Amino acid sequence: MKTFIWFVVGVGAGFVVAHEVNKTQQGKAFFADLDAKAREFGEAISDGYHQREAELRAAIGGADSAGDAAIGGRSDS
Repeated sequence: MKTFIWFVVGVGAGFVVAHEVNKTQQGKAFFADLDAKAREFGEAISDGYHQREAELRAAIGGADSAGDAAIGGRSDS
């Protein structure tokens, strides 16, 4: 329980510090850069996922329609 309390205190202190830093011009620039990098990373993960999904669907051919119908999804026939 003591560890959890220290964890909550640390998270709260982190939010307070981040809020204070965000009030400065340098802080705003830092968080804008951090946000841009996080979005870029998320887009890269998403693109990689969709690319791999397309590769796997191509590898199994037309079996994806039969698989969708077997699990209650829509059927193209």
